[in-house]
Amino acid sequence: MKNRYFFIIIGLFFFFFIVLFEGLKNPNVYIPELQEEKNLSKFEAIDFYSNKKISSLEIFNDNKFYLINIWASWCLPCREEHDYLIKLKEQNLIRLIGINYKDDSENARKFLNEMGNPYSKILKDNNGTVSIQLAAYGVPETFIIDKNKKIIKKIIGPIDKKIYNEILLIIK
Repeated sequence: MKNRYFFIIIGLFFFFFIVLFEGLKNPNVYIPELQEEKNLSKFEAIDFYSNKKISSLEIFNDNKFYLINIWASWCLPCREEHDYLIKLKEQNLIRLIGINYKDDSENARKFLNEMGNPYSKILKDNNGTVSIQLAAYGVPETFIIDKNKKIIKKIIGPIDKKIYNEILLIIK
């Protein structure tokens, strides 16, 4: 009887070990990609500086390229990408819209005062609903909107030199 339990326990141990080992060989990172262009959804948010409600229709009303950047002062990768956002602003080829994600307003102001403000408009997203409407799931995350108000590129993670150059190729 003891031998029977011993073999069952050993068998279960090897079974779980094999399942665990096989699971470790397969990456479980899921990064959704933008498979096709999709229309920018209409949304409302609170303006960062005036605290007034504003509609996306008021923000995305020109025939320009836009870049929506979801960021937070507590986000270290947001600090890493910030110089590239400043450079994009200096190019004057794309309008940058910032969405301040689940952040303390005072900390966000300090961040912008320290690092510079690349955004032509900043929206508050205190509860994350605007980011969810955009199908974002973290910070930083960036969307490029074309002149027809379609999301043509989704960037997950910080903008680096390679992505910065990709953005320039898209908007020129």
